[in-house]
Amino acid sequence: MKRMCLLPALLITLASMSLPILLRALAEPARQNELSRQETDPGAPKLVSFPSGDLTLHGFLYKPEGDGPFPAIIWNHGSEKLPGQQPELARFYTKQGFVFFTPHRHGQGRSPGAYIEDLIEKYAATDKNRTSVGKYVVKLQEEYNQDVVAAVEWLKGQSFVDQRRMVMSGCSYGGVQTLLAAEKGLGLRAFAPFAPAAKSWANTELRKRLLEAVRNAKSPLFLIQAQNDFSIGPSEVLGPVIKQKGPPNQTKVYPPYGTTPQEGHYAFATKEGGIAIWGSEVLDFFKEASR
Repeated sequence: MKRMCLLPALLITLASMSLPILLRALAEPARQNELSRQETDPGAPKLVSFPSGDLTLHGFLYKPEGDGPFPAIIWNHGSEKLPGQQPELARFYTKQGFVFFTPHRHGQGRSPGAYIEDLIEKYAATDKNRTSVGKYVVKLQEEYNQDVVAAVEWLKGQSFVDQRRMVMSGCSYGGVQTLLAAEKGLGLRAFAPFAPAAKSWANTELRKRLLEAVRNAKSPLFLIQAQNDFSIGPSEVLGPVIKQKGPPNQTKVYPPYGTTPQEGHYAFATKEGGIAIWGSEVLDFFKEASR
């Protein structure tokens, strides 16, 4: 009888909720389950926090055994809502003696704030001008790059990190973030962007901004793609400018990886099969650039 009395109250509560709020409420348990699954990986790293403006952001940190100081790599995730821990990349780099840090930019993964894809979708719904939307995307990428800068500064302050041997990499939006960071320099020795803006290469404003970042890069670049990425425009347009800078700057388009553009885009950059293809060349690049 008590249960039957509670049912009308529950229905009234649900009816009073707006549809977006109701959908978010229903989705939240699934999101928490996914986050929990990610963090129960046998090789789970340490979940850390760092300041960025008024926000406290989070990321996952892997460290080799010992006290260090160790060389370190910052990995910039893409546009995915839940970037996770990147355990396969972390295993590769920590075996080579690197600290591996993947900070979550605000609105993604463990970090609070507005999700960049939601902001773009909302803006594009009200402004149909492609150039205006393109400029807005560039503006957002610049804003979110402040999180990357904050992550670098936080990592520099860790006693087990050798500040003289820090490098950066990232894929897709993370590749964009890597190039924007390369323009700033940040005291890092080298930058290896994978498929920067390959899924959004039609955005001519973003193309222009990345060309500017490449020309102004303060440290060597190694731009990497697989042939079956969504677009190899980044390699075709940015690649010649990178090569003109001279060694160790370089760019390479590898043979197709997997059978789909997504495999050639994301899996090639982050999964063991892809890492086995490009890993030794990226390590050689980092070594040469850090001399």
